[in-house]
Order: sequence, then C-alpha cells, then structure tokens
Amino acid sequence: MTETVVSTRKPRPGVAVLVDPPGATTVPRRRGDSPGRLRALDGLRLVAALMVALYHYGGRGGEVAQAWGTSPRDQFPTLHTLFAYGCLGVQVFFVISGFVICMSGWGRPLQSFFASRASRLMPAYWAAILLVTGVFALPVVAYRAVSPSDALVNLTMLQMPLGVDRVLGVCWTLWAEVRFYALFALCVVLPGANRRRVVMFCAGWLLAAVIAENANMPLLDIVLMPEYAPFFVGGVGLYLVHRDRRDVYGWSIVAAGWLIGQHYAVQSLWHAPDPEAFSYRSSFGIIAVVTFGFVAVAAIALGLLGRVNWRWLTVAGALTYPFYLVHEHLGWVVIQALHRGLGLASGVTFVLTVASMLLLAWLLHKYVEKPLTPRLRAALTKTR
Repeated sequence: MTETVVSTRKPRPGVAVLVDPPGATTVPRRRGDSPGRLRALDGLRLVAALMVALYHYGGRGGEVAQAWGTSPRDQFPTLHTLFAYGCLGVQVFFVISGFVICMSGWGRPLQSFFASRASRLMPAYWAAILLVTGVFALPVVAYRAVSPSDALVNLTMLQMPLGVDRVLGVCWTLWAEVRFYALFALCVVLPGANRRRVVMFCAGWLLAAVIAENANMPLLDIVLMPEYAPFFVGGVGLYLVHRDRRDVYGWSIVAAGWLIGQHYAVQSLWHAPDPEAFSYRSSFGIIAVVTFGFVAVAAIALGLLGRVNWRWLTVAGALTYPFYLVHEHLGWVVIQALHRGLGLASGVTFVLTVASMLLLAWLLHKYVEKPLTPRLRAALTKTR
C-alpha cells in the first residue's frame, strides 16, 4: 500500500518501462534487467483507496451519519448498496502489498528493508496523527478527540495491540501490514530472499494460518492473521509469476490465496438479507470484488497493462497513502461543513470531499513525505 512500485522483471519487447522518479525506492535488480516502474499498480492503489472512501462516506452507518445529518442510506438510496462493497478495497490493498513487499525485499539486506518500510510509513503517518488530533480538538468540531496520552501512543503505530483509542480509523490495516512486514523480514529478508524460500514462506504461512483458525489461541491469530494472510500470500505469489509466468508454484500460491481469501471475505462480510441492516452484500458480489483485486494485479504482473503508462499515475500512487490516512475522519468534518453548513447537495458534497482529501494528500506528500522520507531512510540506513 505504501511502496514505490518498481519492476525488477526484464521487460519484453513492446512493454514500456519507466525510470525511477527522484526519491523512489530502488530495488536491487538482476544483471541484464532494466529499471522499470509499474505505473498501473500505482493507479490500482488509488482505485483501492477510492473504494474505501466510497465505503466510509456512503456505504456504512456510524459516525459519518452525524456528518450527513441522516444515514448515508437516505443520502444515496440506490448507490449506498454499491458503496458498501468499497470496504473490500482493503483486501485489494493487501494483494498489492504482498506483490510489492516481495519485490522490495528481494535481494535487499534487512537493514535496508527496514529503512525502506519505516521511511515510507512514518512521516505521513505522524503528520496525519497530529493533524487529525488537532482538528478534532477544535471547539467547532463535533467529534471527540482522543486523550493526549492516547494520541502520543498512536505515534508508535502500536495502539491496536495496546488497546488504545485510535486517532485514525484506518490504522487497523496498518497494524496488519506491519505484522506482514515483520513475518516477511524474519522468514525471507533476513536469511536472504530466493524463490525456494519465498515459496516455503507462502506455503508455511498459509498452512499455519488455516490451522490457527481453529486452534483457539489468540496469540496465533494475532501473529498469523488467518483472515488476511491469503491476500498477502496471493500477492507474493503474483510477484513470483511476475518473475516467471511459467512458475507453477507461483500460480498455485495465487490460486490458494484467492480460494481461501474469498472464503474469509464472504464469511466476514456476508449476512442474510435483513431490512434493519445498513445494506446487503451478496456472496457473489463479494467474490467478484476479491477476484477483481487478484485479476488486476495478475494483469499487471504479466505485463498485460504495460500500455497503462501515463505519468499522472505516478502522482496518483504517491497520493494514495496520505489520502488513505486522512480521508475518513477529516472527511466527516468536510461533509458536515459542506452539506449541513453550506447546504450543498449530497452528490456535490461527496465529490468535493474526495477532491479536498486528495488536495490535502498532495500537500502532505509535497511538504512532509518528499522532504522527510529520504532523510529518514538515509538515517536508518547508516551503518554504525
């Protein structure tokens, strides 16, 4: 979700490759490979982030209803059911993350891998924590700010295991990402990434996660993440396919990730039709969105979207992470100001809220990430 997307695959004739932009994370490449950037993957990341925004603004109840003044179901009587599928953008993110983290960790020492991860995650995250805490502390904002102590704990990104109130609603996904990074670093990056080790990591993690499902041991659930492991593993398998499309083991890992992943998605999101529920997601619809995530990353991995090479997709990828961090809670404030304060129509409010969050994301990228990310990476990479 948060990595510069750089391809290490040797390009085929007719497939465009891209030079790394300034400040991009450079992935070690095999001799003979040309540097490349998978801009289509940048675009897919923004699509996944916008899916989540659709869900948060119009596909669920809760505190966003306070911003609208009524339930989003009343604001979007037809679209709210479609918006409800937007929460599956998180699963799409996890597939992308599996692909990109395997790409990033291949041939990279542990210190460099850690420096890359920390420098990409933390600057925008710290800024988002401070910004949301400050805005929610304003007297004119109706939402409650977390306590100063809890806000400080949130800066560590460990608020979830500590049971502390969250400043950002989306930070639970970052906690899943961090656990994936730790597992991949310990099992693959530390001993040195190679195909056999990656295959064994995927097979072992997926098997252990399935076993943990019925072990009734909370610690195993926390470490192995049965509900999300198939998506990360599927993304890793797609990177193996990216390196060699004839890799039977890679395709097998992708298939297992999709089959088990759709099961968990349906299990957690499907319910029987209920007029009292906010909306109804069909099992077919859930499977379709999960399949979209796997197929889209597979198309990129196989080079089928090589022509999707527009420069603005690089900007779209850069905006995804800060947008994802700030869009939910600050979006409530903007929705309330535009819809209830200025009386703008629901559709106009929706579009302007998304646009304002993208603008804020651009500001965070330009004035926080661009200056701080390379400095933090360089500081963490220095050998003492």
